[in-house]
Amino acid sequence: MAGPYDEAMRHALVEARAALDTGDVPIGAVVLDSSGVVVGRGGNVREAEGDPTGHAEVVALRAAAKEVGEWRLAGCTLVVTLEPCTMCAGASVLARVDRIVFGAYDDKAGAVGSLWDVVRDRRLNHRPEVISGVLADESSELLLGFFGGQRA
Repeated sequence: MAGPYDEAMRHALVEARAALDTGDVPIGAVVLDSSGVVVGRGGNVREAEGDPTGHAEVVALRAAAKEVGEWRLAGCTLVVTLEPCTMCAGASVLARVDRIVFGAYDDKAGAVGSLWDVVRDRRLNHRPEVISGVLADESSELLLGFFGGQRA
């Protein structure tokens, strides 16, 4: 049975696959506005652009802010194939997104429940809702294939 964010996650998976073409880790993200329309999209561009902040989430949040016309993304949802790291979790909080939806957990660097829980820290002035595990198998398979190829 399809969930409410499956279609958006499929869009994020398209972005993740596109990152493969540049040698980047296949992580993709989209930002949905309050009506569910994609207003920002991105894949990892760290390798392609030599940018340490070129994570899929940051790329998608920047695109959404440009499309919306302001940095506050209240009412928006960030959908990403892998649990955000500390930088991306912090960027999501600062952008004021209403929710973060992710596919696979990241036990080594995840900051939305796995290793840290940045977005639910009660000391922050904004705490987005978190929905995890959406199309997690598809997201995990893409990453495992990439890293398996790196080790071969």
